[in-house]
Amino acid sequence: MSRPHLASVVEDRWNRALGGLLTRAGWQPRIVGYAGYGGADFVRVLARVVLDRPAERTGRGNELRRGWRNFLTAEVGGVEVTVTVAGESFVVTTDRSGIVDARLPRAGLAPGWHQVDLTVDGAQPGTADVVVVADDEDFGIVSDIDDTVITTWLPRLLLATYNTFVLAEEARKPVDGMAELYAGLLADRPTAPTIYVSTGPWNAARALSRFLAHHGFPRGPLLLTDWGPTNTGWFRSGREHKLACLRGLAADFPAISWVLVGDDGQRDPVIYAEFAREHPERVRAIALRELSMGEQVLAHGTPTEMREDPAWHARPEVRGPDGHDLADRLRGVL
Repeated sequence: MSRPHLASVVEDRWNRALGGLLTRAGWQPRIVGYAGYGGADFVRVLARVVLDRPAERTGRGNELRRGWRNFLTAEVGGVEVTVTVAGESFVVTTDRSGIVDARLPRAGLAPGWHQVDLTVDGAQPGTADVVVVADDEDFGIVSDIDDTVITTWLPRLLLATYNTFVLAEEARKPVDGMAELYAGLLADRPTAPTIYVSTGPWNAARALSRFLAHHGFPRGPLLLTDWGPTNTGWFRSGREHKLACLRGLAADFPAISWVLVGDDGQRDPVIYAEFAREHPERVRAIALRELSMGEQVLAHGTPTEMREDPAWHARPEVRGPDGHDLADRLRGVL
């Protein structure tokens, strides 16, 4: 678009006014690092700069917090962040939502997990993790989160709001057998990447990472999104976000064939089918968790799967009610 949408203009003005007010009230910039990934010649660094209440004033840390506390921040857009990778520094600028999403030279990093340093004027230095995938890796997992690994009952508004803003993260429940499913898939491939792709907000990233680690899910980057207006409209498209992430992974890791894991309560079947049709050589199999009748009602208001005609694809697809059943079925196609 030649001009930004009214939605983004309104949000940007609000953020500037809120940022000025909070700064005068003593709030300070804070760098929040997220897990990123890298390949043969690049690393993708993910982070966010927000205004946050000083820890000494709140009297509590940022580790175990009830859901709504993760949203008590204000993003800082348009600020320069210095990212140091293996001793080499790069200057990047946050987008209008305060996000750093930067592709930088790999700087000779070996396969495995690494830490990059982040600095911004007025904030304590921060760090972000990146996992570098080996050049010869040919297997990986892409996993949805809501109702695939966590029973969040999205997107029904009342329950979604309760789970996100009220329920303490340690009280949320994993989907039965999904951690075991991923462990089994990676048993003979311990260096294969697991990437979590969700339409959930970046504010919840650290809480989600702690949840996944606590319940035995493999460590991996989370590719989330920012709730609210964009330069083209009032709301973001979850479908386009997921497709863009999948297409980006296909381009970043041309040797990897992915197992795509999701659920049938929203649009994962259609999204995965469309990607499999576009890039059949990048999809090893599709595994879909089947929601119960009650979960389907809570997810979208009807007791059956929300039907859309998926694009035809020739890749193996299995369905089951939990991770144990999906594991049994995947053994027959992998």
